[in-house]
Amino acid sequence: MKNISFKNQYSGGIIIITTVLSIGYAVLRYHIFGEVPWKDLPLYVLNKGISLSSLILLSFNFSLGPLKNVGIKIPENWLNARKSMGIAGFLFAFIHIFMSISILNPKYYSVFFMADGTLSIEGGLSLLGGILSFVFLWVYNTSFSSRLKEDKRIIAIITSRRFLIYAFFFTGVHLFFMGYKGWGDSSGWQGGLPPVSLISFTIFSLGFLINLIGRK
Repeated sequence: MKNISFKNQYSGGIIIITTVLSIGYAVLRYHIFGEVPWKDLPLYVLNKGISLSSLILLSFNFSLGPLKNVGIKIPENWLNARKSMGIAGFLFAFIHIFMSISILNPKYYSVFFMADGTLSIEGGLSLLGGILSFVFLWVYNTSFSSRLKEDKRIIAIITSRRFLIYAFFFTGVHLFFMGYKGWGDSSGWQGGLPPVSLISFTIFSLGFLINLIGRK
């Protein structure tokens, strides 16, 4: 019991630190250094922090094993914390979806819409990538807490290299079309800090590369 309790505390510490740093960065960039009004903290800015922490935790969950496969020594505590980080990352992704839907309009996400109020090609691709990525994550997460876990063939497919690479790929599509237009002009970065979408895409790229190389 003591060993299990220690594992829970360790993973809990990782989740808390990741969440606090992610939300803190969003507040720093958009409120402290930026011009986003504080009234937008509860949904718009908090949503950015939650989405970042979700991506970090999911990337840890899916990348620690492949890193170990290529010969990099990963502490046992980190490996034991993967399941908890994955669950927390999935829950944060779930929250991110609902928060985004609640404020999905041209005022908050102008890149998603045309002048006539219809979706732009970037908006459509980003939303499609986000939906498909979440579906892959949902299938992966629920398969281990349902009767599906008893079917070895299904579990083999869901945990396969191809399945998880697809999940990563669609996450990248979502992130890229959401923010790529603002990544190249650093003069527009508030407080000189890169956008959350750029940080997220960088983390995604590293995780995607690690899984391409190290996942069996």
